[in-house]
Amino acid sequence: MLRFFNTDLITNPDGSVYHLKLLPNDIAGTIITVGDPSRVAEVSRHFDRLEVEKSNREFITHTGWLGNKRLTVISTGIGTGNIDIVLNELDALVNIDLESRTAKEKLTSLNIIRIGTSGALQPDVQVDSLLVSSHAIGMDSLMHYYNATIPADALALLKAFNEGATFWPGLNSYISLASPVLMNTLGKGFLSGITLTAPGFYAPQGRILRGGSNFPDLLKKLSGMDICGRKITNMEMETAAIYGLATNLGHQAVSFNVIMANRSDDQFSVDPAKSMEKAIQLILERIIQTSESN
Repeated sequence: MLRFFNTDLITNPDGSVYHLKLLPNDIAGTIITVGDPSRVAEVSRHFDRLEVEKSNREFITHTGWLGNKRLTVISTGIGTGNIDIVLNELDALVNIDLESRTAKEKLTSLNIIRIGTSGALQPDVQVDSLLVSSHAIGMDSLMHYYNATIPADALALLKAFNEGATFWPGLNSYISLASPVLMNTLGKGFLSGITLTAPGFYAPQGRILRGGSNFPDLLKKLSGMDICGRKITNMEMETAAIYGLATNLGHQAVSFNVIMANRSDDQFSVDPAKSMEKAIQLILERIIQTSESN
């Protein structure tokens, strides 16, 4: 039986996983991820009761009950590097015996639901709306370090994207997909689209400040791409890694994007907190409705 090295799977003196400082019983089977640590409480305040409140660095975790549904909400911080930490340590909590440091024979599949912010690239995606990512194209390198199986139809989308991105020398993108199960339940009826996951907030997303940019017309080129008859709808910084790692590890994931800005007409939400609160309530209601119907 494979035993994981001490420096590969690091635990704290109390037996918790290294960065999240969580024990297996601290998390539920349904996990909501948010980037902003302050958003954890914005979600958990809707719970009927809390049973776990833990924090370490930017990773804040609340676990509690909403009706008969046990839920965990955890902050990831920003970017795919943090997603690498969070998803691997969540998986370790449910699928590795932390005492023997061996994989469990019976594996658990978590439902991972991102509630994040994003900027739209297409004029018809309205500010303050909610968009669910059907696919995500990663411009970072994270998933190239993992073994990943990608369906043929998704590979066709990636090929079309790469062929349209000739202005981007040395491009090494990847594509990942939402869980079909969660798309057909939690994501059903919402606007959906192809999300671009960028490795940064400023130049990688076409924002030009004093550092300048090697791609001054990046947004125009990205928004105009034809990807097998589809368009890139929005940009953010986590979804491709969440989808890629969830698929790799056998979990189900879906990413909801609160559209805070539309880059095509330079609009930003006048009340982003209100838009986020509306989205949180809507998604929690959908989670409860789905769990009650199963």
